[in-house]
Amino acid sequence: MLTEAATYDELVRNFRWDIPARFNIAEACCDRYADGTGRLALIYVDDTGATSRTTFDEVAEMSRRFANVLKADGLVRGDRVAVFLSQSLELPIVHMAAFRSALISIPLFALFGEDALEFRLSNSEAKAIVTDEAGWEKLAKIRDRLPELRNVYVVGGRAVAGTTSFWDAVKAASPDFTRADTSADDPALIIYTSGTTGNPKGALHAHRVVLGHLPNVEMCHNFLPRPGDLMWTPADWAWIGGLINGLLAFWYHGIPLVGHRARKFEPQAAMQMMVDLAVRNVFLPPTALKLMRQAGVKHSGVKLRSIFTGGESLGGELLGWVRETFGVDAHEVFGQTECNLVIGSNANLFPIRPGAMGKATPGFDVRIVNDKGEELPRGQRGIIGVRQPCPVTMLEYWRNPEATAKKYAGDFLLTGDLGVQDEDGYFWYVSREDDVITTAGYRVGPSEIEHTLMKHPSVAMAAVVGIPDPIRTESIKAWIVLRPGFTGSDALAREIQDFVKVQLAAHEYPRFVEFTETLPMTATGKVLRRELRARG
Repeated sequence: MLTEAATYDELVRNFRWDIPARFNIAEACCDRYADGTGRLALIYVDDTGATSRTTFDEVAEMSRRFANVLKADGLVRGDRVAVFLSQSLELPIVHMAAFRSALISIPLFALFGEDALEFRLSNSEAKAIVTDEAGWEKLAKIRDRLPELRNVYVVGGRAVAGTTSFWDAVKAASPDFTRADTSADDPALIIYTSGTTGNPKGALHAHRVVLGHLPNVEMCHNFLPRPGDLMWTPADWAWIGGLINGLLAFWYHGIPLVGHRARKFEPQAAMQMMVDLAVRNVFLPPTALKLMRQAGVKHSGVKLRSIFTGGESLGGELLGWVRETFGVDAHEVFGQTECNLVIGSNANLFPIRPGAMGKATPGFDVRIVNDKGEELPRGQRGIIGVRQPCPVTMLEYWRNPEATAKKYAGDFLLTGDLGVQDEDGYFWYVSREDDVITTAGYRVGPSEIEHTLMKHPSVAMAAVVGIPDPIRTESIKAWIVLRPGFTGSDALAREIQDFVKVQLAAHEYPRFVEFTETLPMTATGKVLRRELRARG
């Protein structure tokens, strides 16, 4: 999508969107590379470390076969198919089958419990679901409350009553299937938001969403493709960051991926896998980078070409550690499920400023606005807004016109995130609108305090929230995970508080410090500050 350039200004100046009227994700991200040459699509690493390799030819054929299964079982254009799997070969096969059939796929996190699963399946009225044995155990308990769910396909083991063996069905089906003719604006995916307030909302995306991701992915991965590129991310492929930033964007370029169903992120094991497979491109969420730093991992032969990260701002200390450890800069991005990858960075195009998210992605008009969609002056804090229309933007919240309408003001989609744009065009994240702490008349964003806390030698991870205070309205409280070799104590808490006072400001230091073993996080690695606020 991008024309490679030496400077950011030249990159923006030369950019033009190229969105064809007719477009199908399965054709663009799979079929055009299934040309009989055996081009590698996926290297899958199982729990034992054994690897298997799958070509685009094989993915295309297996997805055509599964498309025939879905058709034979009564699914028609526009019906929903849920994909309740972690990283696996089966996951892209199901998505590609749905896309080529003009069905709508619904990625679901394998760690979802029964309530989360029931809400999404009920809200979407999914007609079919593909899962594994662990997923079926959860689904079996709620299936009688899902009258629209007619077909359950289970991967692994033998099919039980009321289910169909996924692989038995695939092997028995015909490999011939005529791909549906779809427009770029036809619906393809429903990705549910994390539900920070109220029930999760289903962001309905069109086939064009993959094209909308490309400018940022290409810029922040230092231009794609390059010989030898091989991509891996520990991010779940149910998250937009794992599925589209990772799997679909790289397959659009014919670049193979590494898939690994890790039960827990192990920093040393991750480094070894990157060495063994010669991984060149990664999407490592900030949580993964923090865990790597905490574990003291060394470069040890990893030869990365690009590091893509997003979800939480890294800050200068962690950025410096990444550069020292891997020899390349981490390129931060910003976006959200509804309108993703609108801001990004590339150290070769413009200097990285610690704490800044980067600049607007070529092709995107990003501004700081008020809640009426009116632009605010540079340097003033407001809502990060994205001018519409835009190819990466959702079609709507699934069957929720009221929530959809609230997402827009004037010409802008309102992200709900507060930020500042400086005179040089860099965007600085402040907080979610509902994360701002009001203390003694000051409005304080937690991110800046968290970045300062991370500079203290004892701190591995930190999260900051406001808790009720009868005098100040709210007091600042920090929840801290310590690095190995440190023990929580009143003396250490005071030392950390004094450190923030000196480094930041007297009114921004945490009046309360609580040490904890872990922080509550979403499946995408973002800290659940609302849970910490509930703890008090």
